[in-house]
Amino acid sequence: MSTSTKVTEVRLASRPVGRPTLDDFSIAEVEVPGPGPGEILVRNVEMSVDPYMRGRMSAAKSYIAPFEVGKVMDGGAVGVVLESTVDGFEPGDHVLHGFGWRSHAVLPAKKAHKVDPEAAPLGAYLGVLGMPGLTAYSGLFRVAEFKEGDTVFVSGAAGAVGSVVGQLAKLRGAKRVIGSAGSAEKVRHLLDDLGFDAAFNYKDGPVAEQLKAAAPEGIDVYFDNVGGEHLEAAIASANVHARFTICGMISVYNATEPPAAPRNLAQVIGKRLTIKGHLVGDHYDLQSQFLAEVAPLVKQGRLRYEETVVEGLENAPQAFIDLLDGGNTGKMLVRL
Repeated sequence: MSTSTKVTEVRLASRPVGRPTLDDFSIAEVEVPGPGPGEILVRNVEMSVDPYMRGRMSAAKSYIAPFEVGKVMDGGAVGVVLESTVDGFEPGDHVLHGFGWRSHAVLPAKKAHKVDPEAAPLGAYLGVLGMPGLTAYSGLFRVAEFKEGDTVFVSGAAGAVGSVVGQLAKLRGAKRVIGSAGSAEKVRHLLDDLGFDAAFNYKDGPVAEQLKAAAPEGIDVYFDNVGGEHLEAAIASANVHARFTICGMISVYNATEPPAAPRNLAQVIGKRLTIKGHLVGDHYDLQSQFLAEVAPLVKQGRLRYEETVVEGLENAPQAFIDLLDGGNTGKMLVRL
């Protein structure tokens, strides 16, 4: 057993105001002791950067503790076990855990889950078969109570969550699936690769007008990853008794002023809309059901996924900033 391991880690250097910059991060090298009783030492192979991490960079009270200034950040990662003091975890095993943003991690074995690199590529366990995939599955089927024949609108549809939402809706018999994205290339991807019925670039004109043209008969389900103008447009196009899953509002994460929209909330009354906030942490009871249904679809190629991979831990801060700017198609990963 080794006594210590040299670890490179990314720390929060300062709390950003508005859009984060590289100055808000720092990179440090530290020595960590070998694993104690009940612990494993993992060398991280791939890590995730996710929009929710922007909220953790601020000190505001939220559903999850903020990152501490001067301390290493954390998030989803997949790695290989180097040392173990625990039965059931052997060197060479691959595990999914929450101690990303560092090259190596010593962690309690009970906070790691074994994954099979033969069954799916490691990155898939951070994306389509991981937290984003479960977010899509639970948000569409449990929170929005999707029904066959629904017309579904997804914002941020080319991202890790939105792309799975749209495809699952199609596979389950949606009448029409519409997505919004931020570039012509992403719109093409939604239509040609993922099978969306309609898609538009929200930068091409008012979202309300583009959505109305794409969904002339209105929408029954809205899966919101963006907020702001998109949410206002969805309320305008909503049919009576439409169901909204509010999963994220990336359009306002870097805002320093309150958003102007939605200005049409009164329509919620007449349309009897159901609008529910969605946190994946409430739905981990669905994990085995989700994997049983979705893993075969991925393996058969019936549910497609994209990854935007950035090489090198030192580039993780830039990858995160690019994610907030829409610089990813599908899941944004950092390969160590």
